[in-house]
Amino acid sequence: MRWANFLHVYQPPTQKPIWVRRIADECYRKLFSGLRGIPRARVTLNINSVLCELLEQNGATDVIDNIRALIESGGVEITGSAKYHAFLPLLPEEEIERQIRLNEEGLNRYFGTKWKKGGFFSPEMAYSKKVVQVAKKMGYKWIIIDELAFPGEGHPSREKVYEIEGVEGFYVFFRERNFSFKILSASQLSTLPAIMRFLEPRFGKNEYTVTGMDGETFGHHRPGLEKLLFDLLSDTKIESLSLGDVLELGLPVEKIDPRPSTWASVPRDFSIGEPFLRWKNPKNKVQVAQWELTNLAIDVVRRDETQKSRETLDYSLHSDQYWWASARPWWSLEMIERGAFDLKKTIHESRTAKPEELKRADDLYKDILYTGFEWQRTGVVDELSRQENEEVRERLEEKEKLFVTKEEFEDMIKNLREQMTLAAESQEYHRASMIKDRIRELEEEMERNDTGHVKPGSDLMF
Repeated sequence: MRWANFLHVYQPPTQKPIWVRRIADECYRKLFSGLRGIPRARVTLNINSVLCELLEQNGATDVIDNIRALIESGGVEITGSAKYHAFLPLLPEEEIERQIRLNEEGLNRYFGTKWKKGGFFSPEMAYSKKVVQVAKKMGYKWIIIDELAFPGEGHPSREKVYEIEGVEGFYVFFRERNFSFKILSASQLSTLPAIMRFLEPRFGKNEYTVTGMDGETFGHHRPGLEKLLFDLLSDTKIESLSLGDVLELGLPVEKIDPRPSTWASVPRDFSIGEPFLRWKNPKNKVQVAQWELTNLAIDVVRRDETQKSRETLDYSLHSDQYWWASARPWWSLEMIERGAFDLKKTIHESRTAKPEELKRADDLYKDILYTGFEWQRTGVVDELSRQENEEVRERLEEKEKLFVTKEEFEDMIKNLREQMTLAAESQEYHRASMIKDRIRELEEEMERNDTGHVKPGSDLMF
C-alpha cells in the first residue's frame, strides 16, 4: 500500500504570541523533529509563509530549521499557497495571484530554492476552476482537494491519476476522508493496531491513498497523537510517498471536472448549491456584511496599488474571520471583530476611498458587531451550533468505524497518564489539563463498551 500524507500548518496573522509559542511547543517542534527521525517518511507540507514569520518573531526558528533540513533530505515536499490563508475562490484573480506571489517570496526567504514549485494548496482546500487556472499560470502542476469534489456519484480510483479538464497538464489529488478522519479521531498513542486493522484489506494492492490534515492536530489539539503518525510512517507495510511522487508512478490518467468544494463540505452543501457554505452563507447576516466589506476594501485599494493600505488589505483577507462567523458550529466574536476592523482600517487608510465608502465601511463594521452580539445574547449562535455540529454529523455519516479492544484502551490511558504527570512536573498545566480531559473521554468510551452500550466485538467509533 502506498500512502501520500498531506499536512497543513498555519496560524492567522492576528494570532497572539502566547498561542504561537504554545503551539510551537506542543506541536511544531515535536512534529518536525520527529519526522527527521524517520528516514523513510515522505510528507507533503503546506506552511503559509505568514506562519514562518510568526515563528521567527516568537523565538521558534528551530522549527523552520527542521523543516528546511527535511526539505533538503527529501523527507518533506512543500506546496505553494496563499500567504495569508485567503479564501481564494471568492477573490478576484489579481488578488489570488498576489497572495500566491507573496507566499512564494516568503518561502524563498526561509527555505531558499530547495523547495520546488510543484503542488498547490488552496486554503481551506477550497477548489474552483478559477483557482487552478491561476495556479497553473504561475507554474504549479497539481492541487490537492477533498474527495467530495469528485464529479457525479462516483469515487476517485486509487489506481489512477486525474487531470483537470480544460487545464491541460494540471493534475488533482483527492483527499480520502475516511482514512483522514480515522487518524484525526483516533485515540492517542496506542491505536496503531486499530488503524492497521482498518488498512489490512489494502495491503499488497497496487494502489495509493491520500490523506490531508491540519498539522496542529498532532500534539496541540490532541496531545500524543503525533506518536500514531510517526508509527504509521515507520511501518514497513506502508510505503510513504509525497504527492509529487505519485505522479512518477506511471499510473493511468483520466480527465475530470471537479466540482467547487472545501475540505469542510458535506453532501448537503452540494444539494443546495452552496459549496462554500462555511465561509459565505447567503442566509448568514454577519457573513453577508463581511463579504460586502471585503469587496469594498478590494475595490478601494485596487485604484492605487502603491498606497500603504495595500499591505493592510493583504493580511486582512485571511479566511478565519468568515469561518468563525459561521456558527456551524464554530463562533468567535473576537476573531470576527478583528477581521472587520482590519478591513475597515484598510479603507480608512486608503487615499482613494470616497466619503460615502468610508461611511459604508463604518456602517458595515457596526452591523457585523451588533449582529454578532445580538446572536450571542439571544441564543442564535447556540441554536445554529446545535443544528450544524459537523463533527457529530460526519461521525454519523461514516460507514466504517474503528474497533478498539479493552487492552488497547488501557494502554492508551496508561501512556496518557504518564504524559499528564510529565506535563504537570514541567508546569505545563494547560497541557496536563487537556490530557486529563482526554483520559476521561477514553474511560467513558471504555465503560460504554464494557456495559454494553457499545456491544463487545462491535465497531467502536471515535
